[in-house]
Amino acid sequence: MNLFDVYSLYDVTPVEAKGCSIWDDQGIEYLDLYGGHAVISVGHRHPHYIASLKEQIDKIGFYSNSVKNPLQEELAQKLGRLSCYDDYSLFLDNSGAESNENALKLASFHTGKDRVIAFEKSFHGRTSGAVAVTANESIQSPFNKGHKVSFCPLNDISAVEKEIAKGDVAAVIIEGIQGCGGINIPQVEFMHSLETLCKQNGVVLILDEVQSGFGRTGRFFAHQWYGIRPDIITMAKGMGNGFPVGGVLISPKFKAVKGMLGTTFGGNYLAMAAAIAVVDIISEAKVMENVQQVGNYLLNNIPKTNEIKEIRGKGLMIGIEYNVPIAEKRKHLLFDKHIFTGVAGQNMIRLLPPLVLTMEHAEHFVEAMAEE
Repeated sequence: MNLFDVYSLYDVTPVEAKGCSIWDDQGIEYLDLYGGHAVISVGHRHPHYIASLKEQIDKIGFYSNSVKNPLQEELAQKLGRLSCYDDYSLFLDNSGAESNENALKLASFHTGKDRVIAFEKSFHGRTSGAVAVTANESIQSPFNKGHKVSFCPLNDISAVEKEIAKGDVAAVIIEGIQGCGGINIPQVEFMHSLETLCKQNGVVLILDEVQSGFGRTGRFFAHQWYGIRPDIITMAKGMGNGFPVGGVLISPKFKAVKGMLGTTFGGNYLAMAAAIAVVDIISEAKVMENVQQVGNYLLNNIPKTNEIKEIRGKGLMIGIEYNVPIAEKRKHLLFDKHIFTGVAGQNMIRLLPPLVLTMEHAEHFVEAMAEE
């Protein structure tokens, strides 16, 4: 049997990782500035993270959500305190796409309506509803396109207002910072107006923090930079530091009904051990302070050549937008400089490193870019 060939792969085979470093099967060490799509939050093989998973798997790895799991309650309490959302409820699942599916479903249950407003250049996942609210027709099948979704330009509050005025909108879904769309940061005034507009019209405001959450921008959630408080917040990626786990934070105004949401694997013992370890590390190791310090250094010190149009981002969610395609530059960084980076579109190098990236790591990258 062969693998279903849907991924474009670089000829690198990682076999070991620690902190912000990866080693391949040839013994070459790489600096990880991408974290496997923003997944590695507290660093590869963090000792507390590894110990927590090993300890848990020696006890029990899985049982369904038909019995009590105290680890779920422990995570909810710790996550509530760290995120400043201790009055919200937590629903646990397995991925960012699943979190967004559950958020959209809950909004529709709550309002009795079926249309969603999303934004141009958005990305919310690849499952049915999540990909329907993703502004990329190339990954939408005819089945996905059956959902009622309207796309508005980011930061255009009048366009959103016109759509909401039609009276059939259940939810507005927006990323704290657009990731795959090119590290696009919503304007503060727009986010305030969006929150007010949704409240005035009974529309559920969903903040997709799958990529921009869990300390990625220097605050626990990116939307906390804007001073707003959405109805639903979705999470995944850095939540498990590599272990599949996702979650939905839900405002007290939503009423839980038995069976309205559900999952087989969500909230399992190993996922909880991983997520609790991540929350503990972020809480105790001044991780978000490090993100701000190192992120600001990168934003201010990456060399700005004539080929670079703009460098933008917050914390350790950074985009380097070029005036030219960057495929060869990215290969050069990987194979000659031994640095993992990401991409957004054809012209942007995207940095989403572990949140424990040191100033020494950042200086190494700046030096590598200066040699371009």
